[in-house]
Amino acid sequence: MTMLFSRKPPPQSSPARVGGRTIESATSGTDDAILRHLEWTVLKRLDGLLQGDYRTLLRGFGLDFAGLREYQHEDDVRHIDWNVTARMDSPYVRQFSEDRDMNAWFLVDLSPSSDFGSARSHARVAPLTGTLVAPPVTKRDLSTQFVAALARLLSQHGNRTGAMIYGSTVDTIIPPRCDRRHVLHLLHRLRNRPILGAVGPTRLEVLLDRAAETIKRHSAVFLVSDFISEPGWEKPLAQLAQRHDVVAVQVSDPLEQTLPDLGLITMEDPETGEQLFVDTSDKGFRTRFETLATERDEALRQTFSRLGVDRLTLATDQSLLDNLVRFSQARKRRPLNNLPTARAA
Repeated sequence: MTMLFSRKPPPQSSPARVGGRTIESATSGTDDAILRHLEWTVLKRLDGLLQGDYRTLLRGFGLDFAGLREYQHEDDVRHIDWNVTARMDSPYVRQFSEDRDMNAWFLVDLSPSSDFGSARSHARVAPLTGTLVAPPVTKRDLSTQFVAALARLLSQHGNRTGAMIYGSTVDTIIPPRCDRRHVLHLLHRLRNRPILGAVGPTRLEVLLDRAAETIKRHSAVFLVSDFISEPGWEKPLAQLAQRHDVVAVQVSDPLEQTLPDLGLITMEDPETGEQLFVDTSDKGFRTRFETLATERDEALRQTFSRLGVDRLTLATDQSLLDNLVRFSQARKRRPLNNLPTARAA
């Protein structure tokens, strides 16, 4: 098994205090407050940047051809039907009706490695409480924000969202529904799971096999994971991609790519409890670590490409909004008929 070691995350405790002020994480507070924050900081801006075309985040969903009409000044030129335009000697655009009956599933890997995080950025003062609020730092935080934001975006357009959550096995299945209260329920279930100890290596094929058994209707499927797993998940992922529109959402932390010079430290695999005493002041060790991380990332990229699965990368030190916009723009530039065909590994 290929496993990256991570420093063991500190246990949960009460919020820290700096200069007499309490520091809270960006995922502290009520579920409703967190969702409202995402609606304002991510969804509102994302909808503006995508010009309302949230369907670019998906493939094969959301639109049905409704007919043709003459081009008007405010129309999107990408919808011009050039064959009809040539015959009619006047520009015509294709019209579409929105499919408001889509199912989207989030397959969320919250195994112990998801509780690792190192990213820090400047704290800000919350206007109502006067507390210093720091942004999310763990992969679990980022996964939760992604699921909540995208589920809310889809539900606003009349689509249903569900989730399967993996810890050491698939222990939670939330059937698809469509309203804000349901998104709050998803958010609550993701945020309030206990932090697991060393329960053994992750086996993503268990999550993928359960998804194949459960999801019968053609759906959009988001596999949210750091992909630190035992091998064997490639074939069930390919089989799932043959039936559904699958996106691999790879969540990472910068310390999993590059190690700073911290001297002698103990590193621990959070899933097996295995510990390793290393000298991070050794430049050769840091170089080997970075090389292995780069090779692993490239191997994942090639696997997803071969299986016909698009990859959305998220990192704890990067903007969720920016990464969603980049992913949408990349999908918009790539026509449907250029997508690779999924095949079993």
